[in-house]
Amino acid sequence: MQLSVFPSCIIIERNMSESTPRSRLGSHRAKWRDNLYIIIFEADTRAGQLFDIGLLAAIVLSIVVISLETLPDLPSKWLIWLQLIESFLTLLFTAEYIARLICSPKPWRYAISFFGIVDLLACLPMYLAYFMDVDSKSLMIVRSIRLLRVFRVLKMMRMLREADVLKEAVWKARDKIYVFLATVLVAVTISGTLMYQVEQWGKNNQFTSIPQSMYWAVVTMTTVGYGDVVPHTPIGKVISTILILVGYSLIIVPTGFVSAEIQAQKRVLHDYNSRTCPNCMREGHSNDALYCDMCGHRLVDQ
Repeated sequence: MQLSVFPSCIIIERNMSESTPRSRLGSHRAKWRDNLYIIIFEADTRAGQLFDIGLLAAIVLSIVVISLETLPDLPSKWLIWLQLIESFLTLLFTAEYIARLICSPKPWRYAISFFGIVDLLACLPMYLAYFMDVDSKSLMIVRSIRLLRVFRVLKMMRMLREADVLKEAVWKARDKIYVFLATVLVAVTISGTLMYQVEQWGKNNQFTSIPQSMYWAVVTMTTVGYGDVVPHTPIGKVISTILILVGYSLIIVPTGFVSAEIQAQKRVLHDYNSRTCPNCMREGHSNDALYCDMCGHRLVDQ
């Protein structure tokens, strides 16, 4: 009796598992949501590459349209066509943002991520201008930030990992950089105050205050040399010469700090792809990675 019941239980359990297949994203979801996720958030598939290339083309077109609308002598007929194109692109970006929320396993993680906020800001300006009657052309240029997605399309995730190495090196060298900035600030304060006192003795004095003199010191030390404030006394010119030489000597110091930290890390970089973690939305993992190196969540199988 038990033997005859036990196999039937297995059959029932097998049928239930087959009727509700487990999603590749770790939950029971519709298959079309998994496929849409791979197309939108991944760039290693043919469909994903075509989607990202089309998205980049739309972003570039949007930036061109917004820039052309600011021309002062633009014919009214052209302006109408540009506004129609802008409205169409805004609706397109809105649909793309909603699609990302729908296919993402954790929509709130995407919504509060960097690209999630940028994608939202790319859609809002036109709606704000329509409902609140405000000029939001300047806000629409935020769409240019979305061009960062070109790293995914052109498989440049290795460059982004190089940026992580640089960021970590700067963070580890922060104490030395703090000391360097403090030294520069002291030099600017002393030279600016000294120049203010010296130039009071000459004619055509342009150093009317200590803040004005400190501004001159910063411009001189960085070797920019705008020329709007210049010394006229012999002693002032000597101080200016010394400050320029000091600036040349100090400008390479932060580079040496960061370079030393990068060499100390000796990190081996691998070839990273554009796979996106469905849990923490981190982009870029090694080709043989099965789990996210940030949160440990399993990556989507392609």
